[in-house]
Amino acid sequence: MAGHSHWAGIKHKKALVDNKRGKLWSKLAKQLIVAAKMGGGDPDMNIRLRTAILDAKAVSMPKDNIERAIKKGTGELEGGDVEEILYEGYGPGGVAVMCEIMTDNRNRTAPEVRKLFEIHGGKLGATNCVGWMFDRKAMFVFDAATVDEERLTEIALEAGVDDVTREGDKFELICDPEAYSQVAEALEAAGLTPEAKEITRIPQNTVALNADDARKVLKLVEALDDHDDVQNVSANFDISDEVMAELEAR
Repeated sequence: MAGHSHWAGIKHKKALVDNKRGKLWSKLAKQLIVAAKMGGGDPDMNIRLRTAILDAKAVSMPKDNIERAIKKGTGELEGGDVEEILYEGYGPGGVAVMCEIMTDNRNRTAPEVRKLFEIHGGKLGATNCVGWMFDRKAMFVFDAATVDEERLTEIALEAGVDDVTREGDKFELICDPEAYSQVAEALEAAGLTPEAKEITRIPQNTVALNADDARKVLKLVEALDDHDDVQNVSANFDISDEVMAELEAR
């Protein structure tokens, strides 16, 4: 999700998952299953699996849970029938919305996601109706008060980051998803801990929303984020400081 800056969206999602760790572990387990299913159970040979393991460890997911999910993905245990799907649609105010799904039953998930769109004033669309508006990227966010910009930039660029920008009191590092694991490891080796990190879809342009539409879109994104099968939600909206102040005042 994109708000006033890329960080506005990741912060919103971070607040949600921090309060729902059990649900987060369930979502991460699906990521581990799919990664192992696609590329095998050796993280040294499977960069996607290595990335999923890093993410699971970052939120204190138990080692047994991680190993069990990997074994489901490789077929050593039952329960590895999980597939990836992209759902696309529109929210209030004409906002483009993309949902990255991992599910073991698309016949259950599809109508549930469609209902969430409809309840919150949106509409599920056809494949690629909005996908062309987004670029898939990895993002790392740092509190500007906790890091030295020059050192962060040097380490980030050497690790494969494409862009380092400052948005308010945050530094945002953007890179290709394939570089996510190596960047995460380089930052960790340098003793630099991001406030948040994720692989997401960044919109090429955004829609400015008034307070009413902004409130509706935020509720839609929160409802989608809360669904067990939804891994990531991206949307191309912008909330100005003035509109955000109005929302917070209500």
